[in-house]
Amino acid sequence: MPMQAQLDRRAAVAALLKDRKDTLVVSGLGSPTYDLHSVGDHDGNFYLWGAMGGAALIALGLAQAQPGKRVLALTGDGEQLMGLGGVATIGVARPRNLDIVVIDNQHFGETGMQASHTGRGVDLTAIAAACGFAATGTVRTLEEVQHLAAQIAEPADGPRLFVIKVLAENPPRSLPSRDAVFIKNRFRAHLGFAAA
Repeated sequence: MPMQAQLDRRAAVAALLKDRKDTLVVSGLGSPTYDLHSVGDHDGNFYLWGAMGGAALIALGLAQAQPGKRVLALTGDGEQLMGLGGVATIGVARPRNLDIVVIDNQHFGETGMQASHTGRGVDLTAIAAACGFAATGTVRTLEEVQHLAAQIAEPADGPRLFVIKVLAENPPRSLPSRDAVFIKNRFRAHLGFAAA
């Protein structure tokens, strides 16, 4: 299947998070974490250095624990494909403050850029819709990303999942701290909790 995307992933993530306000962001393994960090480190960023396939479910737990805050899972197509069961769980849980944004280059970027299932016709938005998500959509232009940023800032009737189609490129890594205890404690302090 043709890529049908011209978006630079870093420009898309920067536009998505330009006015994030107090949104809590959980970023998936690899490129989504590099993308998130590239737009600026933030105490409300929870970077994953493992837990492949778990970004959306970790974001679900956070959304349930912090119902007054918007929570965004920023993940990749490979990771979300690994966590398809999590999409069903989120659809059943129906949190009203959780959005999942999949940065989809249609490749497994962390293992050698092999074509992923989304490049072969698997539609993550259709899966999310079948699981009862309140809204889904696919974005292919920077203008659509800007519209999406405004949309996810608004209240929702349930979880939402959006796919941003990006070019299959591997930009230089922007590395946040890899110290999991530091990341956890900084995030807890951002939420007003003591280090644990």
